[in-house]
Amino acid sequence: MEGFTVVLVELLLLTSAHFADSENDGKLLCACENDKDTCVNYTCRGDVCFYTWLNGREERGCFSNKNYMEQCYSRLPRFHVNCCRENRCNAFATPPPNINGETTTIPPQQPRPELWITVALLLLFTAASLCGLLIFLRFRRVHFRLKNADDHDSTMLKISNGEDPTYGGIYDEFCTSGSGTGLPYLVQRTMARQISLVECVGKGRYGEVWRGTWMGESVAVKIFSSRDEQSWFRETEIYNTVQLRHDNILGFIASDMTSKNSSTQLWLVTHFHELGSLYDFLQYSSFEPESCLKMCLSVACGLVHLHTEIVSSQGKPAIAHRDLKSRNILVKRNGQCCIADLGLAVIHSQSNDYLDVGHNPRVGTKRYMAPEVLDESIRIDVFESYKQTDIWALGLVFWEISRRTIVNGIVEEYRPPFFDLVPSDPSFEEMKKVVCVDQQRPILHNRLHSHPIMSSIVKIMKECWFQNAPARLTALRVKKTLSKLDHDSDFSVKKLKQDV
Repeated sequence: MEGFTVVLVELLLLTSAHFADSENDGKLLCACENDKDTCVNYTCRGDVCFYTWLNGREERGCFSNKNYMEQCYSRLPRFHVNCCRENRCNAFATPPPNINGETTTIPPQQPRPELWITVALLLLFTAASLCGLLIFLRFRRVHFRLKNADDHDSTMLKISNGEDPTYGGIYDEFCTSGSGTGLPYLVQRTMARQISLVECVGKGRYGEVWRGTWMGESVAVKIFSSRDEQSWFRETEIYNTVQLRHDNILGFIASDMTSKNSSTQLWLVTHFHELGSLYDFLQYSSFEPESCLKMCLSVACGLVHLHTEIVSSQGKPAIAHRDLKSRNILVKRNGQCCIADLGLAVIHSQSNDYLDVGHNPRVGTKRYMAPEVLDESIRIDVFESYKQTDIWALGLVFWEISRRTIVNGIVEEYRPPFFDLVPSDPSFEEMKKVVCVDQQRPILHNRLHSHPIMSSIVKIMKECWFQNAPARLTALRVKKTLSKLDHDSDFSVKKLKQDV
């Protein structure tokens, strides 16, 4: 019974459809617009389909044969009509390009520049998001690997045998080549979210230095105050544009900006050296002449690397530090030093013929200023002038180290250069009088002349302190002299052990 009902309904539908088609026999199905009386679902039926254009207004519809001549052969000005006799033949009709000299077609609207910018930004954001996701996944993979590796696994970055961490696993994971100094730029931009600050290890006029942890390793986070933004920007610029990877230059990892307590923080992330600055280290440490020599040599090696231009496809320009002092030198576990704080550095490329002195108004530390800086006779357009001021400061750093060197059982307390001639925070004029007018130099203890190593270092100091800047030693000459002294010292020690 149920099946019979279904069949009956279908027959009724077919019958009604047949009658409907019979009523429309011979009628065309036309596209219909702008006529509410005849249009049903944007269609109508008639003998003729038409399309009209009048003063920019389009209309589509249908009519009977009796209106054919009246509608299809109108001669009204600025009017166009198109009649046809096929189903939906008027659906895609358009007017001719012009009617009586008047343009009818409207050129496609050009996208506004703002739209292109929006689209470009959306594409850039999408690409950055994808890159960020890939970087995050790699972070997770490296972190998992380091966390779960055995103690002897070569990817672990733990300190052993008194050596500083090399952070080699981090660079191997994220750097595609060894030519750069820090991590890839996109990785750097996520550093602030990856690091946990543990303790503040230093403060200065630039801001604070914190020990942080990242991927299981200690890193140093130098947080600049907003007033010293130029120093942060300068260091970031130098570390990201030149090849500075060197044992005696502080290892750079990343630079990032973050927000804390509604204020912007400027971060510089570097290798962490728990012994701190040379200034702090000298307060409580003393050493033998051989250790003094190795420490001085390491500082000289770092300065040579800065001062030297490397000409190649991935070379580096020459760099003058301009603020070399014991506070800007860090002590490594192996007794060597590395130079830090490049916020005032000057960049020079002889091959590309440019000198970039930066835009930082700071000019360095007054206590370590060379005579030509204090009397303002320095030639600021000549790069050699800046290198010569570094050599002056290098001699003062050697003097600080020498005071803490034990010779004949005697060692002096730590004191800053010119401690006996100027107050703790000397003015520009006070330093100028002592160094330029009186031409004073730091006092050298007699005991230093009685040891061959120390007497050679004293000689180097004096040649770094010439009033005439061009007469001073170069960093390369200092390094070569100390290297020979170190070689001869090692040879003497070995020979002495063999004799014993």
